[in-house]
Amino acid sequence: MRRRRGINLFPGSAWEHTAPEALPHGTTRKDYVRQAEPARQRVPRRSLGTRTESAMIIKYVLPLIALALLVFAVQQVVGTREPQQDVQPPIQPSRSPYENTVAGAGIVEAQTENIEVGATMPGLVVEVYVKVHDKVHAGAPLFKLDDRQLKADLEVRKAAVQAERAELMRLENQPRREQLPSLEAALREAEADMASADDELRRAQRLNARGPGVVTEQEIVSRRQAHNMAQARAAKAKADLELMRAGAWQYDKDVAAAAVKQAQAQVDSVAEEIKRTTITALVESEVLQVNVHPGEFVGTPHSEPLIVLGNVKQLHVRVDVDEHDIPRFVPGAPAQAVLKGDSSIKYPLRFVRVEPYVIPKRSLTGQNTERVDTRVLQAIYELEPTGQALYVGQQVEVYIDARKGRHGKNVE
Repeated sequence: MRRRRGINLFPGSAWEHTAPEALPHGTTRKDYVRQAEPARQRVPRRSLGTRTESAMIIKYVLPLIALALLVFAVQQVVGTREPQQDVQPPIQPSRSPYENTVAGAGIVEAQTENIEVGATMPGLVVEVYVKVHDKVHAGAPLFKLDDRQLKADLEVRKAAVQAERAELMRLENQPRREQLPSLEAALREAEADMASADDELRRAQRLNARGPGVVTEQEIVSRRQAHNMAQARAAKAKADLELMRAGAWQYDKDVAAAAVKQAQAQVDSVAEEIKRTTITALVESEVLQVNVHPGEFVGTPHSEPLIVLGNVKQLHVRVDVDEHDIPRFVPGAPAQAVLKGDSSIKYPLRFVRVEPYVIPKRSLTGQNTERVDTRVLQAIYELEPTGQALYVGQQVEVYIDARKGRHGKNVE
């Protein structure tokens, strides 16, 4: 049997009620509608005026509230922000004193350039003789390496020299007086044996001449051979005696003398190595930096200079001229250096020389337009003293007049 669906008792009204498919027992549909009518009358109906007010609130009031909040937020941001002031740079940038300028970065160096001292051989540092700011003269010791092994080798080489000299003296003093009598006696003995063998040979020959069968042929041959052997021994003894009397061969003496010189050269080589363990200054200068201490092991090559020397009585500035500015660069033109950190301090420069080899740029200034593949021409200028202290390695900004030269040619 097909089930009946619920019936909407109040269609199109604000309060709708659907009657169940099955009414309670003993209740008719009219009674059920009569019971639901009071509940329908209690539900308030929405009027047309209420709908219009809601639409106006959404259309006008909410945008005004949002605009007011936006204005309030802007006022808060503007009110809490600190007023912007014109900030002056702590250091005024330097300016070129010339109308046409070739500018470059310069670095202060010693007049002798920076002399980076290293060890001539790997070894253990046992003593350092200098410290920073010390004035040293040419030949002054700087530091010393361990030389115990070299000193032991030197004693061995000296002993070898003594042995070679003794051998040379032995050859030069030949023959020994004690050796001649024994050789002379050996010669006389050999001559006596030869005379005896000669006598026996003659007697055997005379007996054989008297008649056959007295002396056999074999005996005669044996005595003849004994005579020849005795004669040879006598000749050898005589030659030995003459050789001893003549002394050592001159070529043997020359070989022994060369061996002495070779051994002495080895001694001198080890002694020179011992001297090289003490590192000395080659020019009069000042100690600028010390990077070595006793107990450290130094090798070759070095990762950094062990001691830096330089003559700082007169300072130089090495200026890097960009390869694009080389056509405008005039050697000998007026130039001026400005100290970094204080543009009011200026140093007049005097041209010294140009190193005629364009090299890759090594010192970087940190500017955004700077390229690491740039090549530069290095010019050397002499700093004229102004009373302001400068230090080796300090960077300065250099401005060179690009219009005309001071001397018209390079000044060496």
